[in-house]
Amino acid sequence: MFFISFLYFCGQIVIIMDFEKLHKKAAKRKNSFVEARIEKPIHDICRNQNKAPIRYLMSGMVAKIEKPSINLYKPISALGGDDAYEGRGYDERIVEPYVLKYQLPCNATTAFLTPSFRKIDRPLAREMFATSRPPEPYYWMMDVVAYVELYPQKAEAVLLEIIRNLIIIKAENEQRLQEQLAKIKAGSEITMLSSEEIVNLIVQHINCKNSSRLPVLVVAAAYASVKDLIGEQAKELLSHQAADRQTGALGDVEITLLTEENTITCYEMKSKAVLKTDIEKSIEKMGKHGSRIDNYIFITTDPIDREVDEFAKSLYREMGTEVVVLDCIGFLRHFLHFFHRRRIQFLDNYQELVLKEPTSSVSQALKDAFLALRVAAQE
Repeated sequence: MFFISFLYFCGQIVIIMDFEKLHKKAAKRKNSFVEARIEKPIHDICRNQNKAPIRYLMSGMVAKIEKPSINLYKPISALGGDDAYEGRGYDERIVEPYVLKYQLPCNATTAFLTPSFRKIDRPLAREMFATSRPPEPYYWMMDVVAYVELYPQKAEAVLLEIIRNLIIIKAENEQRLQEQLAKIKAGSEITMLSSEEIVNLIVQHINCKNSSRLPVLVVAAAYASVKDLIGEQAKELLSHQAADRQTGALGDVEITLLTEENTITCYEMKSKAVLKTDIEKSIEKMGKHGSRIDNYIFITTDPIDREVDEFAKSLYREMGTEVVVLDCIGFLRHFLHFFHRRRIQFLDNYQELVLKEPTSSVSQALKDAFLALRVAAQE
């Protein structure tokens, strides 16, 4: 039985996928919805760190259920023919609300904006993903595509099996986090970490793979810890995938007074060396923004070039805005010693932000790593 219905809207048929029923059916199922030969690639895709293939397959299965004649190798209408379909539309309009509602462990945004899908100009083929990082989940994805193209009536079973796997993985992740959080709570009653121990913990965390989002969380957690003391607060963080030019944001973290909405300090994070061109782009953004801010601060995890540093310092008399490049760990160390009595509050705030981030910006592995590091630090 297909969990879909149709409505006429502005003269067009609009598909409505009942993901609530799909979710309930998948949650109750103990065994697989599909045969063994396709069960493993689905299982492996869902558990891989690269989550884009999951979103592609989910949107493709929805399209295939609605119209079995579509070609899963042609997920863009521009590829032409009656069998091409607009995969991104299915992904954003139908799959995304469901994924976000249940916080499933896959990309929070469409697969069609990821590097491997962004520039599709011909029907999908296995060799197109040879340079993807890593290529394996895309190869498994193509195995599933080939299977469903051969057996289009199996699209619903494949979709249910993907959902079943995601529900299981989410439950495993939550259980593991709760176990680690219980250890942290027990350990914090015995061990009070010093500022330097916290710095060491954060350094180890930032040194993990795919950690570019973490410096943003460091700064946001710092302000959250002392906002009542300094009268300033960080605005709500924007998505890691959101570009400043799309959101109108000045940078990664914007600071306001508690009593006002205007940005007074802006932080921009770089997981590489800050260049003079980065500063020039920030000046351009401030010019378009209109209102003057007090500080524009670059936070980097790489060494600071002396010439870039001097260029930044020279701008105050010209602009009236202080532009500076700071080392991420140096910033953190000074903050924790200056606000020594708020150091555990900082650590708790950082932990909360790490766990709150979608896995598309802070992976489950990074979340697990932080909790394991904190448990170890408190032993």
